[in-house]
Amino acid sequence: MNFQTNYLHIAGDVRDSSSLRQLYEISDRDLEDIKSLEPLMLPQMDKMVDGFYSWLMKQPEYEQFFSDPKLLKHTQKMQRIYWEKFLAGKVDDEYVHHRRVIGETHARIGLSMTMFFAGMTIFNNLVSEIIQEKVANAKNKTTTTDAVAKVLHLDTGIVCEVYSMMSNEMIAVQSKSLMEMSTPVTQIWDNILLLPLVGVVDSKRALDIRNAVLSAISRTRARVFILDISGVAVVDTAVANHLIKIAKATRLMGCESTLSGISPSIAETMVELGIDMGTLRTTATMMDALEGAFQRLGLRITKMN
Repeated sequence: MNFQTNYLHIAGDVRDSSSLRQLYEISDRDLEDIKSLEPLMLPQMDKMVDGFYSWLMKQPEYEQFFSDPKLLKHTQKMQRIYWEKFLAGKVDDEYVHHRRVIGETHARIGLSMTMFFAGMTIFNNLVSEIIQEKVANAKNKTTTTDAVAKVLHLDTGIVCEVYSMMSNEMIAVQSKSLMEMSTPVTQIWDNILLLPLVGVVDSKRALDIRNAVLSAISRTRARVFILDISGVAVVDTAVANHLIKIAKATRLMGCESTLSGISPSIAETMVELGIDMGTLRTTATMMDALEGAFQRLGLRITKMN
């Protein structure tokens, strides 16, 4: 199974196990030193895991993430699998994939990287204690400790990289959802679309607005589009240019645009900046814009007695 390719679909990482080993300078000798720890550490595994969770229980995150007995049991099982793979002394694509899954899991449940770093430090201390206690030769103690540090740094780097990618992906999805919510193009009448803008209009948002408006015009065959900016705090030259481009784009699709919500302060700013709105229709209020839209479409609203 190509583990890297499987992961690429998730997060887009391009480093395989060989390049990662080279990056962290992990030699075959380092992996042999770690492999030599396997018979010494596997019998100590319960002691290590218990020591780690004794520390974890004192942390505020324990109640939030690990207080469920079933989840705790599963997490402890995964912890043992983590160290079994570590002590096997085999950093291949399967090993890297497993570490990336750990990073993805941390990101999905929202466990902070601070906790992960602290946890890795605790485990490193526990491993170092076992090395000092069980490895007789002083030189071997040093080389083995260095080898463990290299692979732990590799693991930490992989997990942090994936955590960052997953977090950025979640933020991007949330930003897209917020942007869609901030551009609610609504058909308020046959052939009439309305978009009330609130907040700041930058280049990215202007492009999203334009795409949303043109898509709505294409879908509804609207002939009039009202863009209300009464909720836009600042209208400068850049914002005005964005609005003019939106109006020109709608006109190319056979839909006339009206800019409503021009307050006295915004009108004064436009004059001072010398902003020419060209042929773009403007009104002080949305009601005025709607009345103008009805007139252009030959519609009239009358009160019923």
